[in-house]
Amino acid sequence: MIPARKRHTVVIVGAGAAGALTAVQLCETAARRRVPLDLVLVDPAPEAGRGTAYATPDPRHRLNVPASGMSCYPDDPGHFTRWLCRHGEPAVKGADFATRYRYGAYLADTLAQAIVRAHGTVAVRRLRTRAQSCTGTPDGGVEFQLANGRGLRADSGVLATGPAAARSDWAPPGLRTSDRFVRSPWAPGALDGPLADTAEVLLVGTGLTAVDLALSLDRPGRTVHAVSRGGLLPQPHAIGPVAAMAAPDGLDAPSLSALRRTVYRHIGRALRTQGDWRPALDSLRPHTARLWRGLTPEERAAFLEREGALWNTHRHRMAPATAEAVARARTARRLRVHAGAVTDAAVQDDGSVLVALSNGQDIQAGWIIDCTGPGARPEDPLWRSLFDTGAAVPGPLGMGVTTRDGRLLDAEGRGERPLFTLGAARRGELWETTAIPEIRGQAAALAEELLAPLSAPRRVVRRRPVDGHGLPLSTRAEAAAAYRTGLDRVLKVRAGAEDAFRRAVVLDPGFALGHAALALLGHECGADVDVPRALADAQRSARERADERERSFVDVVTRRVHGDCADGGAAALLGHLDAHPADALALAAAVPTIAFSGINDLDDAYALRLVERTSPAYDGHWFHTSLLAFLRQEQGRFHEAAELAHRALAAEPASGHAVHALAHVHYESGAYEAGRDWLDAWVSGQGRGAVHRAHFSWHIALHELALDDPAAVRKRWFAQLAPGRVTGVRALVDSGSLLWRARLSDSWRGQVPAADVLETVAREVVERPATAFTALHAAVALAAAGDLAALRRLRDHAADADPVQREVIVPLCEAFGALVEERFPEAARGLNALLPVLRKVGGSAAQREVVEETLLYALVAAGRCDAARRLLDARLGRGAAPRDRRLLAALPG
Repeated sequence: MIPARKRHTVVIVGAGAAGALTAVQLCETAARRRVPLDLVLVDPAPEAGRGTAYATPDPRHRLNVPASGMSCYPDDPGHFTRWLCRHGEPAVKGADFATRYRYGAYLADTLAQAIVRAHGTVAVRRLRTRAQSCTGTPDGGVEFQLANGRGLRADSGVLATGPAAARSDWAPPGLRTSDRFVRSPWAPGALDGPLADTAEVLLVGTGLTAVDLALSLDRPGRTVHAVSRGGLLPQPHAIGPVAAMAAPDGLDAPSLSALRRTVYRHIGRALRTQGDWRPALDSLRPHTARLWRGLTPEERAAFLEREGALWNTHRHRMAPATAEAVARARTARRLRVHAGAVTDAAVQDDGSVLVALSNGQDIQAGWIIDCTGPGARPEDPLWRSLFDTGAAVPGPLGMGVTTRDGRLLDAEGRGERPLFTLGAARRGELWETTAIPEIRGQAAALAEELLAPLSAPRRVVRRRPVDGHGLPLSTRAEAAAAYRTGLDRVLKVRAGAEDAFRRAVVLDPGFALGHAALALLGHECGADVDVPRALADAQRSARERADERERSFVDVVTRRVHGDCADGGAAALLGHLDAHPADALALAAAVPTIAFSGINDLDDAYALRLVERTSPAYDGHWFHTSLLAFLRQEQGRFHEAAELAHRALAAEPASGHAVHALAHVHYESGAYEAGRDWLDAWVSGQGRGAVHRAHFSWHIALHELALDDPAAVRKRWFAQLAPGRVTGVRALVDSGSLLWRARLSDSWRGQVPAADVLETVAREVVERPATAFTALHAAVALAAAGDLAALRRLRDHAADADPVQREVIVPLCEAFGALVEERFPEAARGLNALLPVLRKVGGSAAQREVVEETLLYALVAAGRCDAARRLLDARLGRGAAPRDRRLLAALPG
């Protein structure tokens, strides 16, 4: 009998941003590694994730980092941006600056989702109280004494208490005791009451806290004064994107003075070459902690004295909208900024305070607010108890606490207690440690530190579960069964694959192949999957628990999602199949069929060799036979393709790949009536469970279109392809393209409802598609709807996308735009030039034929009837379609 694993208990003190990020990483890492964990969050706040920074509901208070830099996950930078898109801000971009309150909601929601996903492995409790002290226990753990009088024992603790409270030691004694002095402006109700009617307010400090308060307090008839020693406000972020710069050589300078010269030369170079200092400063960010550690204590003190304020105002910037609001207030003289220090303060008879500044100015204010920012080191009761007992000591220059990789050290430099911290408390050690990008990295490292000793050693497993083709799976039996179901449904082109793969990763969050399969379905098939999140989960899981084949497949999917299949991605996939020919999901992804778009630049001959080379691994399996049938019809060997398709269907009547091959055989060989009747019968029977049933209906409609039966086309469109019956990418690829082809051949009278199709597709998919194949069909649908503005946005996206989109989709959008504007000769020239390279977008010849039909329409509209006749003759040579005969007969002369 295997003994039950002991549950480890971790207490996180503080449930603000740092605590929430740590809890997210602990939940997900423990679930992935199957480590039983009890997690306790101790914080009196009503909601986790907000802390002080993200509790403000004022919409004028914005983050000072763009959304692209605020993800909870170091390996998924777009996570916050996608969350905003899903929660009421569909047009948001990574360069936008969200409100602080929205970010607090994001932290809370991400933590809640992590807790749900980890349920069964991680048990989470919230205690709405404070930790007052912490002592060691005989068994090497820690015990916290809580404000409610109870004790809380744990195996380890994380102190995520956030920035220290301001000490206000700059304030003269008379001011400290005045009821007109606000020490903690973010405390609930601190700015309510009499302050609302005060005409003059003094903010001591000119950093980001002062900026936010100045915006909150700004109103007609009031003057807000802000004073600091240098009188410097934070610099604004650039309004538009700026080009990144590499860090300069010479950062490992032997002294502060040499480092200073290197940095200033680097900034000067940025100003000369880009007209902006920001890229130079941003390039230092990955090196800041290392540079800080390399300075002597004396050099650190000198830096703080000379460059500290200058660094902070340029490094921690205002959002552009915030900077604009501040500029308006200063122009109107409602905000006045002063350089100086408070030297004296006297309470007047009317209750106001007369404040004397070191620059000789006197300011009479109704209220004085401390905006000097956090104190040098934490001073709450918990930290004081640790300092008093020697379990913690102040950090360098009295800033934060002394740590080694986040572990608290005592005066002897030992970390005897399992106590850790992150964020502001590590300022003395790291200097830059209060921004989300730094804190999320520390949280991930802490989760690794805490859970690494608890992860069970890898046992040699003599027999692992396998997929449907005998390949071992690094997961438990239940998750493997769900994965096999998903794989079977993908290979049959049946509905339910996404649900099966999702069930597999719920059963085993560390199952790399399950996450990778979801990412592939989301990227290629428009499944409702957060692709970057699934991909990041796959990569983490592959690093922790996967064999060589599984890691190789995750790498293949990563390259595919990132759009580099035109170079290393294709080579990686083909290399993977050379090493693992029985990996059916990889083979399905490589060969362009109905399920996946395949490798863009894989020609028919190479694809055929690939399928033939992998044949021994399948021993006549119906899936492999179906792929071979599809490739034979691409070669024009229709009789052989039909035989192979029927053989596959005899073994598996639900094989969507075989049906798809047969549909092409009928269409390409001109057997339109037989194809229509056979496919219509299959769709009504075995095809009812097909995930791409709409695509099979599209094939039937192509037969009807070729037979010049507009009434049947229209009837089928409304019955099986209209919006509501088909949505998403499938609507774009099938419904939209059919409408356009029907319109081009005069088979649809009146305006085509292309706009209705576009309404069922996410705008991001239409205007920022992930693949060239989707982009082609987005351009078709937008042309059908006459949406020139969206066509231009699609063109601009393609210009910055993968090489195939740049080569094919950019000129395609321009040609379609010319067609919409009735510049027919230009449209015809552009479309004709694209025919030789069109196959790079993937998909089938029947799908890419929409461009040829658009060219035919443009030629006729441009009066180039001879060229149109030659094109129609070539088409009739491939198959005598009644529609093409009608179009040929209608050509003048």
